[in-house]
Amino acid sequence: MKSISVIIPAHNEEKYAARCIGSVKAAAKHYGGEVEIIVVCNRCTDRTAEIAEKCGVKVIYNEDRCIAKVRNTGIFAASGDIIVTIDCDNRMTKGTLKEIAFLLGTGKYIGGGAPIRFERYSVPLYLNDLLCRVSFAVTGLYCGIFWAEKMTFQAIGGFVEKKAMEDAATAKALKVYGKRQGKKYTVLRKNVLINSTRKYDDMGDWLYLKLMLGNIGTFIRAVLGDRRGLDRMLDKLFYDYND
Repeated sequence: MKSISVIIPAHNEEKYAARCIGSVKAAAKHYGGEVEIIVVCNRCTDRTAEIAEKCGVKVIYNEDRCIAKVRNTGIFAASGDIIVTIDCDNRMTKGTLKEIAFLLGTGKYIGGGAPIRFERYSVPLYLNDLLCRVSFAVTGLYCGIFWAEKMTFQAIGGFVEKKAMEDAATAKALKVYGKRQGKKYTVLRKNVLINSTRKYDDMGDWLYLKLMLGNIGTFIRAVLGDRRGLDRMLDKLFYDYND
């Protein structure tokens, strides 16, 4: 059985760290092989590192304001044959690691993502869910939990180091690399990512739909080369959130 390293980037996640790690440990037990869990503490000022250490996992540190660089810090410190990434406020279902190892073991797949299911639902969250499903189905660039062999991540240089949309860019890089190897980029069939709704809980369930409709000018200016407004919005949503 191949060894697995699970990378968990975390920025002030003391409320969620134990829950996420617990879900990974449950999946590791179901898998039965060697599983390393690495929490990458990114600019943490709370008890995230302390809680992770009490859970018995490896803790390393990164200070970049770029989630791709945070994930890469964990990936290149990992010892496992297979790399799996999951954000600290999310959870995996117990068969996740076993299914990942099985799919990679067939030799047909370069890696993949996971279907996303919210931990609670409302009308706007159903709409968000539908948008995710349609976009994944159309593009084939499944995200959520990322997984591939470590040598594959090394071959593509890790996650594409962008401040946002790094997930889609990395999925595309894996898909292109896989095609050259005669392998497909795919998605888990039997397991899902349980996606946290904490930002919706904090800022309302219409959050992302309002952002898309209310910041059309910001997006257009970013496409034309002026990213200042977009960078401020990304900082507020991701890199300054939870400070």
